[in-house]
Amino acid sequence: MFERFTKAARAVVKGAAEYAERGGAAVVTEEHLLLALLDREDTRAAEALRGLCPPDRRPSLLAALAEARRRAGLSRADAEALAGLGIDVGAVVARVEEVHGAGALAGDRKDTGWRSGRRSFSREAKAVLEKSLRVALARKDREIGDEHLLLALTATGGVVAEVLADHGVTYAAVEGAVSSPAV
Repeated sequence: MFERFTKAARAVVKGAAEYAERGGAAVVTEEHLLLALLDREDTRAAEALRGLCPPDRRPSLLAALAEARRRAGLSRADAEALAGLGIDVGAVVARVEEVHGAGALAGDRKDTGWRSGRRSFSREAKAVLEKSLRVALARKDREIGDEHLLLALTATGGVVAEVLADHGVTYAAVEGAVSSPAV
């Protein structure tokens, strides 16, 4: 599959692995893929992100990702489902942080089992990579570009898709942005 990735898409995957390494994460996650996409310039995905979530709104997006990480990666839908069972996620997070320190549920544990020379990808990050292939095929594109990775991030659900949608970056909006001719 990676042979179909454009140079820009490969750079995103490499950048995601670098984010994971710098952060001491055991695996590359969807969040790392998004952070690497946000670093890109002069690509279709970068242009779409710049139009849909201008740089002045990026701190809000990054803060929302950090808050979700603090909640152990639970989406609002997850938190609402737990609330329906009588579990207050905010109270659980507060109690755990009171005992174990701020960010205890963030999952930012240092790498413990990485030995192959490459970071492995989380199940969710792998799903994004696979979805990018399906998106490219559905659009009848011959290569997988960084725009396909962005589209896949918005389509796979979960915290990253939720945070992107909250900032106006939805599948439909990205599709419209990358389908329109460059100006």
